[in-house]
Amino acid sequence: MKTKMTSRFSLIAFTMVAALARAGAMAQTTSTSTTDIPGHPRVSEVNQRLDNQQNRIQAGVADGQMTAAQAARDEKQDSNIAQRESRDEAEHDGHLTKQEQKNLNKSLNQDSKRIHKQRTDGK
Repeated sequence: MKTKMTSRFSLIAFTMVAALARAGAMAQTTSTSTTDIPGHPRVSEVNQRLDNQQNRIQAGVADGQMTAAQAARDEKQDSNIAQRESRDEAEHDGHLTKQEQKNLNKSLNQDSKRIHKQRTDGK
């Protein structure tokens, strides 16, 4: 009886570990497939700025300069910018026009100023 119960728990544990490993491998495959594709320089610049702002937001929350609500608002704004970028790229085979880049950078500049103000003022 005890052996049967131990086997059942071992089987359940093995199944759970396999499922977690598979999910981790799928997530890793997804993230590397998007970063391995070389992008257009304008796209790369916008993406780098979005990454930098995400890091600044996380640092602001970590050191107590920003609240979770402020971070959520800033991340939502960055998400909106990323969606606009994706739409623009889809229209031009993975590229951004100079005007699209200019518009995205204008929005990123506004976000950057707000993040800076929140981190320095704590508001």
